[in-house]
Amino acid sequence: MNRHVRRAKDGTPEAGLLARVALAFAAWCERWFPDAYVFATLAIGVVALAALANGAPPSRVARAFGDGYWSLLTFTMQQVMVLVSGYVIASSPPAARLIDKIASLPRDGRGAVLFIALVTMLLSLVNWAISLMFGGLLVRAMARREELCMDYRAAAAAAFLGLGATWALGLSSSAAQLQANAASLPKPLLAIGGVIPFTETIFLWQSGLLALVLIVVASTIAYFSAPGRTHAVTARMLGVDLGTKAAPPARPERPGDLLEFSPVLTILVVALSAGWLVEEFSTKNPILAISNLNTYNFALLTLGLLLHWHPRSFLDAAAKAVPATVGIVIQFPLYGGITGIMTGAVADGGASLATRLAEIFTSLCTKESFPVVIGIYSAVLGFFIPSGGGKWILEAPYVLKAAVELEMPLGWAVQTYNAAEALPNLVNPFFMLMLIGLLGLKARDIVGFTAIQLVFLAPVVLFMLFALAGTLTYHPPVVP
Repeated sequence: MNRHVRRAKDGTPEAGLLARVALAFAAWCERWFPDAYVFATLAIGVVALAALANGAPPSRVARAFGDGYWSLLTFTMQQVMVLVSGYVIASSPPAARLIDKIASLPRDGRGAVLFIALVTMLLSLVNWAISLMFGGLLVRAMARREELCMDYRAAAAAAFLGLGATWALGLSSSAAQLQANAASLPKPLLAIGGVIPFTETIFLWQSGLLALVLIVVASTIAYFSAPGRTHAVTARMLGVDLGTKAAPPARPERPGDLLEFSPVLTILVVALSAGWLVEEFSTKNPILAISNLNTYNFALLTLGLLLHWHPRSFLDAAAKAVPATVGIVIQFPLYGGITGIMTGAVADGGASLATRLAEIFTSLCTKESFPVVIGIYSAVLGFFIPSGGGKWILEAPYVLKAAVELEMPLGWAVQTYNAAEALPNLVNPFFMLMLIGLLGLKARDIVGFTAIQLVFLAPVVLFMLFALAGTLTYHPPVVP
């Protein structure tokens, strides 16, 4: 690697004290942070010991864990499909052509970084996986324009802003989706908070305002923190192979392959799916219809199939997405078991662990301070349990109990979690893996830029959670 790049990584003017601290933190995380599965299993041990300390018999703790283990089976599959559908859409041939077209729009490197930040954050409100993969492919396309002198690290950080700032305020928010779907909710959690529709979470005008402010602030920081032409570290300087020539499309090799490369089956399935979607949205309130996680995934998969046109292209894209779902498949049952312990392992003549924690939060919080306290707690916990939204299963039992006790709007309690949930992603290497793998980078290459975002976004989020809470009215839980 040449001297210019080494100086950039070691702290040239564009990498100040904050960036150097963040780089050191990322390097430590890469060396010492275990896999997220380890965090989940450690959480089981901590919760089980806490339940025992609360007075629950060991047999009751074990029973509660086993009873809760499969309680998230439906939701687990739904979240797998969120990721698969997002990847399938972002990697489709029309998406690739769109990326090549819009990559020609920026006129300089810093403008390119700003553009990437805006695109990825807006896409994240639809689907976080689309945002991440589309953003990464857009970075590679713009990096091929060497005349831009775009800093490849800053552009990669901008592509991560969807997952680090706004995704949890959009349609793929697992917390909002879970609470809006009674069939996906574990029964103990349903009994606490009931069904909370999108109209009380991500479709609140307060949520829209919060998302808008985050997009404006994060985009501004992305633009001004990106090195200019003189100090930019390009993909070529980093030795990244951008693969300018796309692989030729696969072709049928035997008669049995013909249908895989024909649009006939695609047209049939898309026609049937489109008919169902039209019926669904025309006979129901559109907001309620899209609140159904099955409907949301069905629409995205239909779009993905249409964009790929041939079944073989669609299947190849889905196959590439599946390895990234392993964490969800393995970890979410553990979260279900943890929820079972927290709500079901009741002490003799006493209360569950969730009840005890709710009492603690109620004693520490007032209705006014609830959003700030919960926001800080959720963000800090997110550094150690990188769950991509599954962490809500751990927090929901006592957070919602405390919200009910304090008569805090339950939908805003969910949004408080959502807004704070995204922040730790900005410095946690776990969630950067898909993006940096696509871009040929390491987490330490971009975390200096994302850490700057965290410093500015955290106080903005906490202030807005506090300020907007007073504009909402409490409604008792709606339990089917």
